[in-house]
Amino acid sequence: MGEIDIIAGDGRYLAFVEVKLRKNGQYGAACEAVTQAKQRRLRMTAQLYLMNHPTELQPRFDVAEVYAPQGMGTVHPDIYYIENAF
Repeated sequence: MGEIDIIAGDGRYLAFVEVKLRKNGQYGAACEAVTQAKQRRLRMTAQLYLMNHPTELQPRFDVAEVYAPQGMGTVHPDIYYIENAF
């Protein structure tokens, strides 16, 4: 149905994290690539995950923007983390 980049819990929340990698923000913020259609797919995939892995943690959807000018070879990328993004 879909894939989720990161699933992580912190004792209170179970975060479903979408990671977006860009070389720069020239064409807009990386988070803008998380469209409504993508959000729907992430929600459906998270529901399937939760059906198979019940938890007391509150689900949350986050987005991690990674700006890496040299792509995967970037030593120190800029990372912006948006909690409860949608």
